[in-house]
Amino acid sequence: MQAAVLEQADRWSLWTPVAFGLGCAAYFALDREPLGLVAWGAAALAMALLISARRLNISRGASLMLILTAFGLAGFSAAKFRTEAVAGPIAPAMDQPAQIEGWVVDVASPGQGGSRILVAPTRIEGLTPVETPSRVRITLRDVTPPAPGQAVRMLALVNPPPPPASPGGYDFARDAFFESIGGVGFALTPPEAADLPTPPGRLVLDMRINAARWALAQKIVASMGAETGGLAAAMVMGNQAFIPLEQIEHMRASGLAHLISISGLHMAIVGGFVFAGVRAGVAAWPWLALRVSSKKVAALAGLSAVACYLVVSGAPAPAERAAITASVAFAAVIFDRRAISLHGLALAALIVMLIHPEAVTEPGFQMSFAATAALVALAEAWPRPIREISAPWPIRLLQTCLTWLSASLAASFVAGMATGPFALQHFNRMATFGLLANLAASPISSFLMMPSLAIGAALAPLGLGDIPLMVSGWGIGLITDVAQIAAEAPGASLLVASAPAWTLPSAFLGILWMCLWRGPVRWLGLPFALAVSLAPRGEPPTLWVAADGAQVAVRQGEAAVLMRPDVKRFAAERWAQRRGLTPSVDEAPRDELYVCDRWTCRPGLNAPASVATYWSRKTPDAETLARLCASAEVVVVRPEMPPNLCPGVIVLSGTDFARGGALELSRKDGVWLALWTQDLRGHRPWTWGSSDSGG
Repeated sequence: MQAAVLEQADRWSLWTPVAFGLGCAAYFALDREPLGLVAWGAAALAMALLISARRLNISRGASLMLILTAFGLAGFSAAKFRTEAVAGPIAPAMDQPAQIEGWVVDVASPGQGGSRILVAPTRIEGLTPVETPSRVRITLRDVTPPAPGQAVRMLALVNPPPPPASPGGYDFARDAFFESIGGVGFALTPPEAADLPTPPGRLVLDMRINAARWALAQKIVASMGAETGGLAAAMVMGNQAFIPLEQIEHMRASGLAHLISISGLHMAIVGGFVFAGVRAGVAAWPWLALRVSSKKVAALAGLSAVACYLVVSGAPAPAERAAITASVAFAAVIFDRRAISLHGLALAALIVMLIHPEAVTEPGFQMSFAATAALVALAEAWPRPIREISAPWPIRLLQTCLTWLSASLAASFVAGMATGPFALQHFNRMATFGLLANLAASPISSFLMMPSLAIGAALAPLGLGDIPLMVSGWGIGLITDVAQIAAEAPGASLLVASAPAWTLPSAFLGILWMCLWRGPVRWLGLPFALAVSLAPRGEPPTLWVAADGAQVAVRQGEAAVLMRPDVKRFAAERWAQRRGLTPSVDEAPRDELYVCDRWTCRPGLNAPASVATYWSRKTPDAETLARLCASAEVVVVRPEMPPNLCPGVIVLSGTDFARGGALELSRKDGVWLALWTQDLRGHRPWTWGSSDSGG
């Protein structure tokens, strides 16, 4: 063991971003928001520990512990400082439609309700300027979204960003908080042109960039057609507004969804393509090749290409992470360091977390750095082939093909294993044929689609991009066919319930241990890396209630039966998938179990849970309430009601949902156990406005 520890002498610095990330995670795991003085105190203590580690005459082990502790405290402080820096107004829940005036900042990816736009409001009816959020996201129904940079006016319903659909689920409100989105809404009238004062210079610049991106996306779609152009626009501009929903579902079910969002693969292909092209060009000019370093010139060109691609993509979080990682690699080439190494990856991760500490809570950050760390560790451990002298070319060709095939299989397998725990925990889906689909799509994407798409996108504004875009369309068509075949194969996608919350940090640390530790001791991390897969799942809850009481889903065997199949379907489906249940969205299964009319549902003879519901926003009369209470053990009433309405019956009303959000109820040993969403979220800045308990 001592020898194994000594072998890590040059690798201890790799653990500093891990410690920093744990500090960030500790901040986000708090139940209540700490005071700013706590963050300043932690930052001062971190500085003192770093100075002590350098100045004091202590052992190397003690010095290492001081350094890692300092980085952990620094991560906690950075997360708190970031929260205070982005804090802004959050829209209150508005029962009445409001007139909104503002500037269209960007066209966001569409949702189930329709296309969406990001608006910088100048006025929201009923809110003072201090209460007006800096950004709101508005969903449009059956309306072509206006281009970025337009001043618009519309009538819309505005609410705070929604809380998680179920306890422990994805918290959109937290992500929206750090993106300065203080409200979401639904437009009741089409956007109309408005005459507004000139916006600030930074907003003007953002809108001009987004307008150019939107125009380029439209040109690509017009040139390639809707079937392939939508996917091409998403890969270049990061805008998924033109992708057919069926195509998105095929990409997800086949494990190829990572090709849609701009990530490390896209940055590597674009930057690597420019790097290789410039280096070949310098080498082809003998006069220049004798006077400059072709590698460094090519690395500078690669940095420029990555920066341009980041601007064109709109700088979403995945593209920003990928750009930082690629920039670190190119900078390493410029300073005569190894371009691809765990030290470079550690530096990139540290930079990302310094800029965006909230990234530690995002699946994209977790998956991208886990996969990259695993691939770099694989590259370090991969045996170097022995080059034979004077071997016939057929043998060399065969050896090269076998080497590339084995490397591709190993890379796909390792990356899939590294990202698997996060895919299972966050998305509850395992693509059975994901490895085969990625093996088939990877060479098409790397050597055909992305290079031609990059050339076509660059030449499109000049009207010269049709031929490269046509070639890219062939590649996209092939990838789409691969995705469709993999998605429609029998057993292509398996539904997996989320594991207990402790398993994901355990899996992340286990994967990092296996990647960062050198030697056989690294395999001690394997059981922890498999925690999400191996941990037993508890029995799913008996029923789920939406955050406003407008929907109830009841567990029936391995299915989740929705009481109102046409209401809150997305939230109900996400809850069902998270618990490993198949959502049943037809009325027939419900009618076999419950007796329902327009506003109420009461349990029938075969009901799996004794629950009655009342959907109207109006207060129920005494007769209706008495009938519901007499028929069930649990009564869900949507409007706010006083407590203790029905002796011996649990009545959950709008008052309870305003305090606690979405609810899971489980019945064990004759007792109903409740788990509220807000109890898990705590009192944090991004929970304010989501419910009364948020502050």
